[in-house]
Amino acid sequence: MKTIKQLNEKDLKNKIQERRSELAKLRVDAAKGTLRKESGKLKPLRHDIARMLTGLNEMKRK
Repeated sequence: MKTIKQLNEKDLKNKIQERRSELAKLRVDAAKGTLRKESGKLKPLRHDIARMLTGLNEMKRK
């Protein structure tokens, strides 16, 4: 959360987009059945996206 609060709105939106595209790739691999080592990355990635969205919403409220 410390690094999220240090980013400005534009950078935070870019990071969210990067994480979402990474999550989409991992989900495709999971659907194909080729996801082995990275299977533990799905949940933390979703949580990171949620944290960033929370930080973005806090910025908008202020």
